[in-house]
Amino acid sequence: MPVRRHVVSSLFLLLLILPVSLPAQARKPSSSRAGPSPRVAQLLRRLTVRQQVAQLIMLWIPGTYAAFDDRALDRVRGWVDTLQIGGIIVSVGSPMDIAAKLNFLQRRSKLPLLVGSDLEGGTSFRFNPGGTPFPTNMGVGAAGSERDAYQMGRVTALEGRAAGVHLTFAPVADVNNNAANPIINTRSFGSDARAVARFVAAAVRGTQDAGMLATAKHFPGHGDTDTDSHISLPVVRADWARLDTLELIPFRAAIKAGVDVVMSAHIAMPGLENGSMEPATLSPDILTGVLRDSLHFRGIVVTDALDMGALVSSYGPGEASVKAFLAGSDLLLMPTDPYAAIEAMIEAIGAGRIPRARLTASVRRVLDTKERLGLFARRTVNLDKLGEVVGRRAHRDTALSVSARSLVLVRDSLGLVDSLRAGPRRVSVVSYADGNTTQPVGGTLQAELSRRGYQVSGFRLTTASGPASYDSATAVLKSAPFAIFATSVRFGSGRGAIGMAEAMSRLIRTSAEARPTALVSFGTPYLLSQAPNVAAYLLAWTNNALTEEAVAAALTGAAITGRLPIDLPQGYPLGFAIVKPAR
Repeated sequence: MPVRRHVVSSLFLLLLILPVSLPAQARKPSSSRAGPSPRVAQLLRRLTVRQQVAQLIMLWIPGTYAAFDDRALDRVRGWVDTLQIGGIIVSVGSPMDIAAKLNFLQRRSKLPLLVGSDLEGGTSFRFNPGGTPFPTNMGVGAAGSERDAYQMGRVTALEGRAAGVHLTFAPVADVNNNAANPIINTRSFGSDARAVARFVAAAVRGTQDAGMLATAKHFPGHGDTDTDSHISLPVVRADWARLDTLELIPFRAAIKAGVDVVMSAHIAMPGLENGSMEPATLSPDILTGVLRDSLHFRGIVVTDALDMGALVSSYGPGEASVKAFLAGSDLLLMPTDPYAAIEAMIEAIGAGRIPRARLTASVRRVLDTKERLGLFARRTVNLDKLGEVVGRRAHRDTALSVSARSLVLVRDSLGLVDSLRAGPRRVSVVSYADGNTTQPVGGTLQAELSRRGYQVSGFRLTTASGPASYDSATAVLKSAPFAIFATSVRFGSGRGAIGMAEAMSRLIRTSAEARPTALVSFGTPYLLSQAPNVAAYLLAWTNNALTEEAVAAALTGAAITGRLPIDLPQGYPLGFAIVKPAR
């Protein structure tokens, strides 16, 4: 009899999840919080406690190619087959490799997998090569148009859904009000909370109108920190009055726009927790008291990665998951040991620490979201259609136009930019990329300048370059009357600070003493303090071929119209810009 009951139960579950139709396109997610559908209600009654807990776990996989019987996939197959986890977070890979791997896992899974990915600044952040690259959020903020934020969200959603991704962990809703912040930086739309709120709301609408779940992060605000939460626990020493009138403004806008997901931050806010230094991810006062009760958010609350240093150093994988769930989270991202996390959750439910009603509410949110996304009807994607959507010309043209509008000319003290725009010149281009840059910088810039008739001599430096390389770069600089430095210095987890190597900043300063020198930052805007004597300073926000194409056009006569979405410490206020009309 026990065996027969198991077979009947399995058949019933199978009937519940078999496709009933194959819609031409995935259903648009809705921010409606209505009660569960009959399908979800039946599933909730049939799933065991262990299966329900597993639905709340999302684990990370690489997006790179792997044969389906590759031993590298053994662990992932175990997560899907044995643990029956609820979701997958996919990282970098080509669109085809990502889509094929996700299809394979979806077919194995008893219930549809909710697939998330960190698609900040367009799909190219993960779909590499192939995805459409937009500027970072700060670049979109510099362009000044909410329509650009909407289009970035829309294109990202269309491409992501085509490859099997349902949830993007974007947009960042943090206000970048601390120039020393090593991890937010250009990921924020800017330092003006109300402007950030408008862009966040537009990005949410663009993403969700095109069928993908958007995530506002990192709640209640990660902008005013100078510590990387991947290393240790940042502390924001703000009271409720400051939080209410600054950090929470973009999150309120996201909720009003109907955002489906909010991600917690691994930061301590003792001003809200009676002096406690517990991370917001583990704080009921913040995730339930502020987010649920004060801001009336009814969607899914997701943790930031539970393997980050701010938590790993203090809590084991099991207790961290339990505390995050008790604080108010629904989805638990990347616990270091998912088996231990599930066992700890089951033990906490059995002991009464976690009420069954609380578990049911979170599982219902997850299952209801999967149904609204159309995953019970169709969970795989058509690989033949990828090339019609991901990286298509119309998407790249949109991204190029946003990139062009995002450029901000901060300084042109010797009229260097005007001289370059007057006609073809002989220039040297020295490029520099730090360890967080996934591709070389400067190649497209040099090619585009050459195509426009400029005589270009170039040299490439990295963080690994030694004295001999810097000597060679100096020789290249001496070969031309004008110098352009193209730098890609970006935020990155685990670094603790953002900046150029001292040898690089010294080379720029020396060049500026000898000839008109321009510094173009394809990354953080805060480099001027390391090269204060450059004649020209142009902010390009991110390193990709479209941005380099936009910079080449700007340096040879295209309009430069972006404005600072932040205050630069060297005395350049929010909204400042040197605007150049097209020649």
